[in-house]
Amino acid sequence: MALADNRQRIIPMPDDRLPPRGQQLAYPEAVLLVDPINPDLRGEVDDKYQYSCEDQYNNVHGWISSDPPVGFWQITPSDEFRTGGPLKQNLTSHVGPTMLAMFLSAHYAGDALSPKFTNGEYWKKVHGPVFMYLNSSWDGSDPTMLWEDAKVQMMIEKESWPYDFVLSEDFQKTEQRGCVSGRLLVRDRYIDDQDLYASGAYVGLALPGEAGSWQRECKGYQFWCRADVDGSFYIRNIVTGNYNLYAWVPGFIGDYKLDATLIITSGDDIYLGDLVYEPPRDGPTMWEIGVPDRSAAEFYVPDPNLNYINKLYINHPDRFRQYGLWERYAELYPNSDLVYTIGQSDYNTDWFFAHVNRRTDQNTYQPTTWQIKFNLDSVTPNSTYRFRVALASSALAELQVFFNDQDRGVPHFSTGLIGRDNAIARHGIHGLYWLFNVNVDSAWLAQGVNTIYLKQARSQSPFQGLMYDYLRLEGPCGC
Repeated sequence: MALADNRQRIIPMPDDRLPPRGQQLAYPEAVLLVDPINPDLRGEVDDKYQYSCEDQYNNVHGWISSDPPVGFWQITPSDEFRTGGPLKQNLTSHVGPTMLAMFLSAHYAGDALSPKFTNGEYWKKVHGPVFMYLNSSWDGSDPTMLWEDAKVQMMIEKESWPYDFVLSEDFQKTEQRGCVSGRLLVRDRYIDDQDLYASGAYVGLALPGEAGSWQRECKGYQFWCRADVDGSFYIRNIVTGNYNLYAWVPGFIGDYKLDATLIITSGDDIYLGDLVYEPPRDGPTMWEIGVPDRSAAEFYVPDPNLNYINKLYINHPDRFRQYGLWERYAELYPNSDLVYTIGQSDYNTDWFFAHVNRRTDQNTYQPTTWQIKFNLDSVTPNSTYRFRVALASSALAELQVFFNDQDRGVPHFSTGLIGRDNAIARHGIHGLYWLFNVNVDSAWLAQGVNTIYLKQARSQSPFQGLMYDYLRLEGPCGC
């Protein structure tokens, strides 16, 4: 099976997942290969969620047979009919051999991406086409070259989109579609006196809604691109209709939305000029943890339990896809929870990638409370500080925040119960994005050492928890 240059492996047989050859682990999809037909796979874990992929990279995946050397591939030339935007994660291929074309799914999102219709609501949407590609190498050359050929064919199909052979009048051809272009800048005067280029920004069109609503949108089409180094963007082949333009910029928190509704008609080539995104900001940065990129990948991902490995992900950038990493937290912190000290700790090694529960016995879990310790030379009286908490994932979790007093009956801030993306159990490094802006009364802080307590209060399951994207404390304006 192959879905990327560095994500290719021999897959078990279907019988390997059944007793006695396979042993189910914490949920039915995860199986330990006890006595597989291929002995080289003995002791490994097989789980279809280990082969999930963000839609922005999910263009070609499939299978290679070495004898005879034949490839069977699914190529998706466009993401326009998929839901949830470019970061939405979906299944690809797994044991069967099974090869999936996912149009709608709640994976890594939860019920937020399940379309709901009112009685009598009209809805129509074209899903696909997707391209099924077979190739072969009868001269006995390296079968892995079939993957290289499939990638070439994928680029050909992307250049051919939208296809001109589709007969349905609901599938618009190139001349029936429109384009939108412009340039996105970022204005944050606490970083730079000049507007910054939104280099690498994700810029897209989706159904009208609130800023950031695109990640939960599952009825209409979406059209996305990445901005150039100077923030310029050009979105092509947009199906006619009404849209909002959305964006988010790696390196900055929050979401951009152009206030105007864009009405795309056939042949449009709309130039929007310079657009300016002002990310949430009320004061100077006192300290920060992580990188605002909607992922927990920069934090510490532990080595897996050697009894539950997938060899594909040993020394791999996607090491977070190993099974059972949620159990490693209690092994790394057996007696007390994580404590992070600003100016001394390193989030690459000292901030666990997922805020999970602590296992106390076979069926019981308890909440965990992390601490952030930091020093303030002074506190501006009668002022308001800001604590920005960006989450990369939440699964039936509740984050409670306490400032210097974890024993008070009511937290200073609580998210309430949020999220059903299940990214912890599904070997993801993010689910849906959440941003919370907490007003911090200066009376809650003290000159000298301060402690913020982060408590994940829900503990009925090992998979209840959250992943942080980025945390920042801002001083009051002008401090």
